[in-house]
Amino acid sequence: MIAFVSGPVAALAPDSAVIEVGGVGMAVQCTPDTLSGLRLGQAAKLATSLVVREDSLTLYGFADDDERQIFELLQTASGVGPRLAQAMLAVHSPDALRRAVATGDEKALTAVPGIGKKGAQKLLLEFKDRLGAPVGSASAAVAEALQTGNTSWRDQLHAALIGLGYATREADEAVVAVTPQAEAEGGTPEVGKLLKSALQTLNKAR
Repeated sequence: MIAFVSGPVAALAPDSAVIEVGGVGMAVQCTPDTLSGLRLGQAAKLATSLVVREDSLTLYGFADDDERQIFELLQTASGVGPRLAQAMLAVHSPDALRRAVATGDEKALTAVPGIGKKGAQKLLLEFKDRLGAPVGSASAAVAEALQTGNTSWRDQLHAALIGLGYATREADEAVVAVTPQAEAEGGTPEVGKLLKSALQTLNKAR
């Protein structure tokens, strides 16, 4: 397996790049986001995944190992090949895909060309508990918000939603929406459970 390629960028195209490795030009299929970080003539290092077919060898390139691992994991689902896996990563970051699966967000998956409502439902079932929790800075912000014991559940929930990238207005509305659930729990409600309900509410509103 070719784990990565490293060298100057020899050429750029809308969906691929050529990296010069030891005098050989390696054509690498990349998402637009990965390509946006490359510059002609400048050194680059891409994590890669080699897809072998009877009539072709295709090298896919990624900004980091996490993206490459998600690309390979996505292909373990029935009906998901490298092209669709790459399309999913072109639309969503690894953390966004993890968040979509964790919250059952069908709309996020149907935003990917080639995935319909039934396909999204099937993928949510197949990937449940397999992609893991978000690992980026948003996840850290959420963890910090949920561990703050001195503030009210409203403040903790609001901070967690802001950490996930939601607008202040959306966070405000979500807090209001889950207030009946929090009051029904009585005492000190479990913020993690409220966060899940809040995310489901926000996803339905989109």
